[in-house]
Amino acid sequence: MTGTASAKPETTYPCPECQVGALRPAHVSYFSYAYGRPVAVPDFPAWVCDVCGRREYDQAALVELRAMLENDRLDRHRPRRARRRPTVIPSRAPAGPRKRT
Repeated sequence: MTGTASAKPETTYPCPECQVGALRPAHVSYFSYAYGRPVAVPDFPAWVCDVCGRREYDQAALVELRAMLENDRLDRHRPRRARRRPTVIPSRAPAGPRKRT
Protein backbone atom coordinates (compact mmCIF):
# COMPACT_ATOMS: atom_id res chain seq x y z
CA MET A 1 0.00 0.00 0.00
CA THR A 2 1.31 3.44 -0.82
CA GLY A 3 1.07 6.45 1.49
CA THR A 4 -1.70 8.20 -0.52
CA ALA A 5 -5.32 7.88 0.45
CA SER A 6 -7.84 7.35 -2.31
CA ALA A 7 -10.38 10.17 -2.51
CA LYS A 8 -14.08 9.41 -2.85
CA PRO A 9 -15.44 10.38 -6.23
CA GLU A 10 -17.75 13.38 -5.88
CA THR A 11 -21.30 12.89 -7.15
CA THR A 12 -22.24 15.35 -9.88
CA TYR A 13 -25.22 15.80 -12.19
CA PRO A 14 -25.45 17.67 -15.50
CA CYS A 15 -26.86 21.19 -15.15
CA PRO A 16 -30.36 21.49 -16.67
CA GLU A 17 -29.91 25.28 -17.07
CA CYS A 18 -26.70 25.68 -19.09
CA GLN A 19 -26.23 22.01 -20.05
CA VAL A 20 -22.46 22.56 -19.88
CA GLY A 21 -21.64 22.58 -16.18
CA ALA A 22 -22.13 20.04 -13.44
CA LEU A 23 -24.22 20.35 -10.28
CA ARG A 24 -22.04 19.67 -7.25
CA PRO A 25 -23.04 19.43 -3.58
CA ALA A 26 -22.36 22.59 -1.57
CA HIS A 27 -23.60 24.56 1.43
CA VAL A 28 -25.06 27.96 0.55
CA SER A 29 -27.18 30.67 2.19
CA TYR A 30 -30.90 30.11 1.65
CA PHE A 31 -33.24 33.11 1.46
CA SER A 32 -37.01 32.95 1.13
CA TYR A 33 -40.31 34.22 2.52
CA ALA A 34 -42.57 32.10 4.68
CA TYR A 35 -45.95 33.33 5.93
CA GLY A 36 -45.06 36.89 4.92
CA ARG A 37 -41.76 36.94 6.85
CA PRO A 38 -38.22 36.71 5.48
CA VAL A 39 -36.27 33.54 6.24
CA ALA A 40 -32.47 33.25 6.00
CA VAL A 41 -30.64 29.98 6.66
CA PRO A 42 -26.83 29.82 6.48
CA ASP A 43 -25.07 26.61 5.40
CA PHE A 44 -28.12 25.14 3.66
CA PRO A 45 -27.41 22.02 1.52
CA ALA A 46 -27.80 22.56 -2.21
CA TRP A 47 -26.52 21.52 -5.62
CA VAL A 48 -24.66 24.34 -7.40
CA CYS A 49 -23.59 24.46 -11.06
CA ASP A 50 -19.88 25.14 -11.47
CA VAL A 51 -20.48 27.11 -14.71
CA CYS A 52 -23.71 29.13 -14.47
CA GLY A 53 -24.22 29.05 -10.68
CA ARG A 54 -27.73 27.57 -10.76
CA ARG A 55 -28.84 26.33 -7.34
CA GLU A 56 -31.12 23.41 -6.64
CA TYR A 57 -31.87 23.03 -2.95
CA ASP A 58 -31.84 19.64 -1.26
CA GLN A 59 -35.46 18.42 -1.09
CA ALA A 60 -35.09 16.62 2.24
CA ALA A 61 -33.65 19.77 3.83
CA LEU A 62 -36.51 21.88 2.39
CA VAL A 63 -39.11 19.50 3.85
CA GLU A 64 -37.41 19.70 7.26
CA LEU A 65 -37.18 23.51 7.11
CA ARG A 66 -40.87 23.83 6.17
CA ALA A 67 -41.84 21.54 9.05
CA MET A 68 -39.85 23.68 11.50
CA LEU A 69 -41.38 26.91 10.17
CA GLU A 70 -44.90 25.45 10.31
CA ASN A 71 -44.35 24.28 13.88
CA ASP A 72 -43.06 27.74 14.87
CA ARG A 73 -46.04 29.42 13.19
CA LEU A 74 -48.49 27.20 15.06
CA ASP A 75 -46.75 27.88 18.37
CA ARG A 76 -46.96 31.64 17.85
CA HIS A 77 -50.64 31.63 16.91
CA ARG A 78 -51.90 29.11 19.43
CA PRO A 79 -54.61 30.80 21.47
CA ARG A 80 -53.67 31.28 25.04
CA ARG A 81 -55.78 29.76 27.71
CA ALA A 82 -58.35 32.26 28.93
CA ARG A 83 -58.06 33.21 32.56
CA ARG A 84 -61.08 32.55 34.68
CA ARG A 85 -62.76 35.65 35.93
CA PRO A 86 -63.39 35.78 39.62
CA THR A 87 -66.95 34.94 40.52
CA VAL A 88 -68.87 38.01 41.58
CA ILE A 89 -71.65 37.30 44.03
CA PRO A 90 -74.48 39.74 43.45
CA SER A 91 -75.31 41.61 46.60
CA ARG A 92 -78.72 42.77 47.64
CA ALA A 93 -79.71 46.17 46.55
CA PRO A 94 -79.19 48.59 49.39
CA ALA A 95 -82.33 49.34 51.31
CA GLY A 96 -83.76 52.76 50.82
CA PRO A 97 -83.78 55.27 53.63
CA ARG A 98 -86.21 54.45 56.45
CA LYS A 99 -89.26 56.53 56.67
CA ARG A 100 -89.89 58.18 59.99
CA THR A 101 -93.25 57.73 61.39
